[in-house]
Amino acid sequence: MPVTIGRLSFLSCLCLAVVLPSLSQTPARDAATEALIEIDASKPLGYKIPRTIFGSFLEPIGNSIYGGLWAEVLENPSFEDNLWSARRIEEMVNDEPGLARASELGLPLPWEPLDGHQGNRYEPRWNDAANSSRSLLIMGLPDKKVGVRQKVYLPVHRTLHYTGSLYAKHSSGTPEMEVSVRQRNHADNVFARTVIELSGNDWQRYEFRLDIPAAKIAPLDPADFVIAVGSETRVLVDQASLMPADNVDGMDPDIIAMAKAMNSPIVRFGGNFTSAYHWRDGIGPRDKRVSMLNVAWGMPEYNTFGTGEFLRFCELIGASPQIALNLGSGTTEEAAGWVKYVNERWGDHSGGLFWELGNELWGNFQVGYPTRQRVAERTKAFSEAIRKVDPNAKLIATGGDADSYPDWNATQLTNPGAFDYLSTHFVVTDDRTVKQDASPDFIDQADFALPVGLERRLHEMTEQIQSDSHARDRVKIAFTEWLFWARQGSVPRYDNMGGAICTAGFLNMLLRVANIVPVSDMTGIIEFGGIWKKRGRVFGAPSYWAFRMYSNADAGRPVETRTQVGRYSVEQGSVRLPSIPDVPYLDVVAALNDTGDKLTLYCVNRHLTQDLAAHIAISGFASAVDGLAHTLSASSIYDKNDETHPETVVPQESRVRLVGGKVNYSFRHESVTVLEFHKEN
Repeated sequence: MPVTIGRLSFLSCLCLAVVLPSLSQTPARDAATEALIEIDASKPLGYKIPRTIFGSFLEPIGNSIYGGLWAEVLENPSFEDNLWSARRIEEMVNDEPGLARASELGLPLPWEPLDGHQGNRYEPRWNDAANSSRSLLIMGLPDKKVGVRQKVYLPVHRTLHYTGSLYAKHSSGTPEMEVSVRQRNHADNVFARTVIELSGNDWQRYEFRLDIPAAKIAPLDPADFVIAVGSETRVLVDQASLMPADNVDGMDPDIIAMAKAMNSPIVRFGGNFTSAYHWRDGIGPRDKRVSMLNVAWGMPEYNTFGTGEFLRFCELIGASPQIALNLGSGTTEEAAGWVKYVNERWGDHSGGLFWELGNELWGNFQVGYPTRQRVAERTKAFSEAIRKVDPNAKLIATGGDADSYPDWNATQLTNPGAFDYLSTHFVVTDDRTVKQDASPDFIDQADFALPVGLERRLHEMTEQIQSDSHARDRVKIAFTEWLFWARQGSVPRYDNMGGAICTAGFLNMLLRVANIVPVSDMTGIIEFGGIWKKRGRVFGAPSYWAFRMYSNADAGRPVETRTQVGRYSVEQGSVRLPSIPDVPYLDVVAALNDTGDKLTLYCVNRHLTQDLAAHIAISGFASAVDGLAHTLSASSIYDKNDETHPETVVPQESRVRLVGGKVNYSFRHESVTVLEFHKEN
């Protein structure tokens, strides 16, 4: 029989609520400002919540890896060309107009001359390089240093000690050069300097250390890293590096700590770059890995963060790898080789990891995308190749998005036994609503409703899978990307409080559908909804904190939750799901941990203006009197954290008192709350 979740109808075997007596049977209440919640912890819903719904997602995009997780301070350390798209170059020159003049002098982006008035004392050299295909000749003057510099942000709030290396080939003149850190655009103000004595006339690697005196560089202020020669010395330089001395195997220790605190059991290494990524480019000695263009995002792929580094990152944060394979320009042999390589280096070498058979192959923005008529045979070929080297591999085939899946998924389902999961993604973009000139409030409510609409679509997707005799009860859904994206911060998006409400709504949805969607990866663990690094400072987006509240709350078994609360409907909403009726203002999921001694309520108040006074009754669980409330809210849903105010939006903790199994709690408007109750000793 149908039952109700805040007046939402679903099949009783898949829901978390049952019908309450009408509010009219109780003393008069304002349905817009009050809610009734009844939880029976003695009635589990018949499935366990797998930890894998709290997966996360890492892709070389923006500064997620290079300039983020990877602690390397320098960009384009091997002095290459053709590492950025024309649009990216335009953006870089607009941000730093001096790069235009540097380019005229033959310097590769984003390097600049130490002194632009010295004219052209540089020459790029092709086919004479320690790394990749190009090096840079620096030609000194008799009376003044000549060099190149790069704007850098050093994490001086954390460490003043930096280690580095470079390759040099002495051509003529005094066999020495220097590296230094100087005040940005003030070359005479040198904070730290090291002289490097050169030997021989062939390529050699030289290491150095730079120690910045205290208080010389203020946190968040830029500096210049400089490589220079004097006395008419001429030297070819290549493959420079500068890292904080406290790096953890090449990674940022602040990001490692914050990523570990997310308690994410799997990390997806995939995304649009996948369809042109060749894993062998990212193995072997890091100094010898070739820099190249990441064609998906028009930015450099230095390959210094490759498979080994990704596996090490997973080890450091206590997660397992989930890797997307190249079904665009890749081959079955290449994919099978990657699976074998990873299995030989991970865990007990028994395999059985998650492997994705491509990424968003339905999109013509993917390099080498297969057509719908060819995707099934390509999926099958890669599946067979992988299972020859790892019969236990858990394979995720590319599925369609929730608003466009039927024909694509039907084609994939013609492959009996080729995969264990069908992926789905959902990314909200600038093209927001069907309604023209929609008000901010309309957009906010439409966005907050999307997890409700998606939940219904996921059940429809499951019905299609169940209707296939080969896939029934064997193939499930993996929600391997989800994100609220926008250019402007005046709508709910990944980095503001509105995005955190969307994130919590997604997680509540995933808790409810974990029996049919046991795998999920939030976009992303670094940047987007996760951890950010700007100007050397690391901080978490509000969505990071919402995710962390959920992933650390120890949900194991959902229990029956009865909720009666006001609702709203959306028409002409999201261009992807424009009609979503019966959206509860207060979304509540309750779950026990595996040992049954902790009960957690996951609560999202979608109301834009009203705090909701909830009357909560708990049965079937002998709770101690005192519980904990973790609440995430802000003065505006457009509030965000940044490098200057990294904790504007962070969870607040308070006590709640349970009397006779009942508690009254006021849920702030536009908020995320996790209530925890422990069993009485």
